[in-house]
Parts: sequence; structure tokens; C-alpha cells
Amino acid sequence: MTLEEVVGCNSTDRKMETVREALEELLVAAQRQNCLTVGVYESAQLMNVDPDSVVLCVLATDEEDENDVALQIHFTLIQAFCCDIDINIVRVSGMRRLAQVLGEPLSTDSNANEPRDLHCILVTNPQAEHLKLNEVGSYCKESRCRNQWVPSIALQEC
Repeated sequence: MTLEEVVGCNSTDRKMETVREALEELLVAAQRQNCLTVGVYESAQLMNVDPDSVVLCVLATDEEDENDVALQIHFTLIQAFCCDIDINIVRVSGMRRLAQVLGEPLSTDSNANEPRDLHCILVTNPQAEHLKLNEVGSYCKESRCRNQWVPSIALQEC
């Protein structure tokens, strides 16, 4: 391995860590401001009614979701819509961490309430933490310049 490869790997790792932290902070801030739409169906409804309010689409899966054909079809349609109207998209793995970040239960609670569907999350016009939105948006834009239209981020357990 050359010095350039070692330095490049470290730089890429740091960049991914920064973007991962920015995404988590953005989601928490947007949730506090009531600027999150959670769920595939709910997200599709919002994009149909008010697509201009959406600034980021987060598509989340884990390995067990990769074989869910219906979910993958939904993702394909959502991605196409987002690309068509220039909404930044990011795919994340680590549903357990995503639930932790958003303070969501991982399974049905004692009141038999089902956890929310975290497979699709839309961020709509958050006022605070715009620097975090810019950071995630820049990462999406850089990825598109490298022909990676839907960049991926692996959320890590704490």
C-alpha cells in the first residue's frame, strides 16, 4: 500500500465519520423541530402533496431487508421521484442505531404499539442545524459527481 492510499483511506474514513455524525445530529434536530416524516407510505403522501418542502430523503435497510421485494420496489420509486425533483437521497444501514438516534422502540412495546416504519424518513425544511444539512447535502453532491447517485452510510451501534 502506498502512502497516498493510506492517507486517502484515513481521509475517507474521517469524512464518513463526519457525515455519519452530521446525519445523526440533523435527524435529531429535525425531529425536535417536527420536520421529520417517518414511514414509506407517509413519505410518499408528503412527496405527492408538497415535494418542495423535502430537503433530504433517508432510505434505511438492514441485511434482512435486502430480499424484501416490495420494499425495494418502494425504494426504487422513491429514489426516482427524488432524483427527478432534485431531493438529496442517502441510504443508511443500521436500523437499530437509527431507532436509537430517534428514540424509537426496537420492538412492540408493552401497550402493543408497533414501532414506526423507519425505512423511509424525509427531512423537511429544518431551521436549525442547517450546517449539518449542508454537510450531508455536500456529501450527496460529491457522490453524484462520482456517479454514485444514492450514497450509503453505515450507522454504527454505540
